[in-house]
Amino acid sequence: MQHWRIMTTTDGRKARGAISRSTVMRLAVDIASVEGLEGLSIGTLAAGAKLSKSGVVALFGSKRQLQLAAIEAAREIFIAVVIAPALKVTGGRARLDTLLEGWISYSETRVFTGGCFFAAAMAEVGSRPGLLRDAVADHMEAWADTLRRVINRAVDLGELTPTADVDQLVFEIRALLDGANTDSLLTGSAEPYARVRVALRRLLP
Repeated sequence: MQHWRIMTTTDGRKARGAISRSTVMRLAVDIASVEGLEGLSIGTLAAGAKLSKSGVVALFGSKRQLQLAAIEAAREIFIAVVIAPALKVTGGRARLDTLLEGWISYSETRVFTGGCFFAAAMAEVGSRPGLLRDAVADHMEAWADTLRRVINRAVDLGELTPTADVDQLVFEIRALLDGANTDSLLTGSAEPYARVRVALRRLLP
């Protein structure tokens, strides 16, 4: 019995630590989506989370580790909000439509305060070789690959007109989505999302 009491105490501490890290991490990705990854520091996160700097260091280590953790956390949220719901949908075109609408909703409802986390991160670190750019590039490659696979599935099921260049189609879809995200952030309007829905219907008749 004592063994189980010890395990329960230890597990409780781990659970509280995980909750604390998760809560602080959610704040970190919001800060980074607005201020950029370079704007995310031990100090800014400590102030926002009302923690000591040493407390944030204990959770994440260095600023670089914090930035990488924010990218990973943003990736997990993106998967949960955009990818996972679409993969539950059967069929080809229905899955593609759910995936695209999921991305639009993710940006439009400001899952991240600064709009699409990765659109902002690409603009910030795209020209800076290093771990941050590599982590963002890995996510974007995975997103493009998901689009590619879902499109191919719809084509194979006869629910989407075959195209000779799926990579070009993926590029155009991503450009439209990123453009709507940027325009909405600049104008404070939801109109770009209505327009991107029209554009996608024309691109994917």
